[in-house]
Amino acid sequence: MNDRAVAVLENYDMEVLRTWKGRSSILMETTEGLRVLKEYNGPLEKLQVQKEILKAIAENGYPNVEQIFLTKEGEYTCSDYDGTYVLKSIWSGRECNIKEEMDCGQMLENMAKLHKSMYLPEVIKQNEIKPQSAFTELEKHTRELRKVRKFLTKRSQKNTFELALLKNYDFFYEKACKVWEEGKLFFAGAQNRWSGYLCHGDMQHHNALLNENQVYFLNFEKYCQENPTKDLVLFLRKIMEKNNWSLQIGQQVLEWYQKERPLAKEEWMGMYYRLAYPEKFWKIVNFYYNSGKSWIPERNGEKLDKLLTQESQKEIFLEWILQKI
Repeated sequence: MNDRAVAVLENYDMEVLRTWKGRSSILMETTEGLRVLKEYNGPLEKLQVQKEILKAIAENGYPNVEQIFLTKEGEYTCSDYDGTYVLKSIWSGRECNIKEEMDCGQMLENMAKLHKSMYLPEVIKQNEIKPQSAFTELEKHTRELRKVRKFLTKRSQKNTFELALLKNYDFFYEKACKVWEEGKLFFAGAQNRWSGYLCHGDMQHHNALLNENQVYFLNFEKYCQENPTKDLVLFLRKIMEKNNWSLQIGQQVLEWYQKERPLAKEEWMGMYYRLAYPEKFWKIVNFYYNSGKSWIPERNGEKLDKLLTQESQKEIFLEWILQKI
């Protein structure tokens, strides 16, 4: 973000005490608290709905979520010749360290509290927010895996990574097809029963700030109408991959979450299908196919090797989840 963007702050009714650079943003201390100015490239309508959602979440019991501020003229964004910007609230704090047990516990308990406040059927109805289905995402990923499999099979000269990928392709591709087929009817039926809930949509450790006993959630741009397990699985998968899919750690993670929001049997089932799908394999394949195939980063091979060594531990965790259903 260009330093000249600071000039757009004159569009807002606040007294700025000091500013400093953040990650693709300008942070500032004002007489009203901390604020962050960020570039915004999305549709205005989506930002308007986001503002309404954030206000409703705070009023519904979880105040530690970012809020969007309007300009003096009542506009959602302001612009100069360098770009378009949005002003939001922010807090001092640090990102969640997924290697620290205390951080993860605090994050998950507060994620559950947040989800309870994101049951907003009236907001969804008024803004006509259409539901999303995990099945649509799994279908898209499976279709992409099929395309790359065909491409790899026909490729005449294969490098070491491509040979390793092809050697293990059928195993993961068949698993993807199986989960997709089995989950099809489940997700189609569950979609209506989960209506009324909104998700953050990008529940990563860097979208939360921890400060003493408080957790503040940021960056709701990918909000969607979905079951809260979408957020939970996104964060859970990251922790599990870092910890070799340890059953003990997985059990602890879900125990932290359920202190505040116990999971229904149907949610355990949805979580199983999301986790059983070979998402990591799809990511490796997708990165390979969409990058220059003449040079494969060594890291790609390492990720594939790690995926293979973790598969048996992942299956143990999935079997435990099935016992909850």
